[in-house]
Amino acid sequence: MGAYIARRVLAGLFTLWVVTVAVSLLIHLVPGDPVRIMYAQSQSTGPEQIEAKRRELGLDRPIYVQYFNYMVKLLHGDLGKTIRGEQPVLDLLMLRLPNTILLTVAALLVAIVVGGGIGFFSAYFRGTWFDTLGMGVAIAGIAMPSFWLGLLLMFFFSVRLGWFPVGGTGLASLILPALTLGLVSAAVLARLTRSSMLDVLAQDYMRTARAKGLAEPLVLARHALKNSLIPIITMLGLQVAYMLGGAVVVENVFAWNGVGRLAVQAILQRDFPLIQGFVLLFAVIVIGVTLAVDILYAVVDPRIRYES
Repeated sequence: MGAYIARRVLAGLFTLWVVTVAVSLLIHLVPGDPVRIMYAQSQSTGPEQIEAKRRELGLDRPIYVQYFNYMVKLLHGDLGKTIRGEQPVLDLLMLRLPNTILLTVAALLVAIVVGGGIGFFSAYFRGTWFDTLGMGVAIAGIAMPSFWLGLLLMFFFSVRLGWFPVGGTGLASLILPALTLGLVSAAVLARLTRSSMLDVLAQDYMRTARAKGLAEPLVLARHALKNSLIPIITMLGLQVAYMLGGAVVVENVFAWNGVGRLAVQAILQRDFPLIQGFVLLFAVIVIGVTLAVDILYAVVDPRIRYES
């Protein structure tokens, strides 16, 4: 199992290196002068200030020198400073990151409980009204954009009923954003869980387990659910990445002070160091989640660790 994990870690490190190259080149991919674009909204910025900022960012040096300097700073935990306010990018991201993680974890719990539950019982009660209703709701959830679902939830539960705050950061304000992110992912998870469970329920060992006299809940938990987890775990890993991306939209809809809302503000202000920091942080989290999913494969199915 150690060799299996080592290969996955090396693959993750290689992917992260590719991301650092892309992030360091991000500022050069923008048409025009990136420094002038950063200060486009400032009327009091003169040529001297623009040239000073260009030297500060190292844009007056060759690209390979810029990348080397970027990696040296990165290894020392320095992601630069924001254009507006001259704040350290890393400190600003770390200040907002806990709110985004809290929102993602809450949304993931919603997706697992709602999506996994609907998919599990839809497979067990295949062909019944529950199966039809559950899959109909799942299809509707997949087709509905997250921002539209968020606006609907806000209208009914905040504006009309007054049960939850319209926006802000707090436990009460967490419920609607978590439902918005989680329900869309739950729809995807429900369909996959149902499909995976149906494949397992049709296997011979399921009939053998029932013929041995095992209780039905034990058969479903030990044999059916466990053997259907591999595709479900894969989808959960993908949904975490989707939730992090969807958090950019949902955080702005509900004024949730997370990294996603900060990223939109950075884009609107043309704050390239902050945008670079967000992209790199997002990549690190996604790579970490992917690595965790790979390790879970080996835990759930020990045969995987012996594969090349």
